[in-house]
Amino acid sequence: MTVDISAPRRTAESPLAARATQLATATAADRVRMREIGFSTQLDLRLDPKSPAAERVGTALGVLPPHQPGEVAVAGELTVLWLGPDEWLVLAPEGESERLQEALRTAIGDEFGSVTDVSGQRTVLEISGPDTRDLLAKGCAIDLHPRAFGRDRCASTMLARAQVVLVCRDVDTPVFRVLVRSSFARYLADWLTDAAAEYGDAP
Repeated sequence: MTVDISAPRRTAESPLAARATQLATATAADRVRMREIGFSTQLDLRLDPKSPAAERVGTALGVLPPHQPGEVAVAGELTVLWLGPDEWLVLAPEGESERLQEALRTAIGDEFGSVTDVSGQRTVLEISGPDTRDLLAKGCAIDLHPRAFGRDRCASTMLARAQVVLVCRDVDTPVFRVLVRSSFARYLADWLTDAAAEYGDAP
C-alpha cells in the first residue's frame, strides 16, 4: 500500500530569491561561497528496510537506501539521505518528482510504504570554500571535522537555532548542503551572511 501526495504547484520564486544578491556579495572573497539550489525535488520515503520492496526501491533509484544513521547514498544527480530506521529523503533535480513518485509507487507495490512530495517544505543552501566548516561551526554543535563528518554524511541538527538537515558532499573543498524549512530560510541566510563577514567582503 502506498500513499501519494502530489507535488505542490511551483511558486513564483524560491524562498531565497530575494537574498540571491546578498548571498553572492557576502562571499565575494571566495573563502566561503553560498548559493540557493531552488526548486529541487524532495521526496519523503517510508518503508520497511528489510522488506522485499526495499530492494525493488533500490533498483528503481539506482542505489539502495542507506541502512546506517547519517549515511548518504548517491546515484548520479540523485541523493538518498538516512532520516530514520524506516525513513529517507530522496533529493533530485527540479522536475523529477512525478517520475520518481511513479517509480517508487511501482516498486513498493502492495507492501506498506509511503511516498510524499515535500519539495515545498525546505529549500537547499549550498555552502563551499575553505572556511565553510568554520562558518557552520559558529552555529552548529556537531563535530564537522572530516574524520567525524565526512563526505556523504548527513545529520538533522540545529544551525543558528534553525532546524536543518546538514549534508557533506565533499571534504576537500569542502562542500556542504543545508536543507532548511522555507519559513526559516531568510532568517538563516541573514545569519550566515552576517557570520561570513569576516571571510569576505561582506559589509
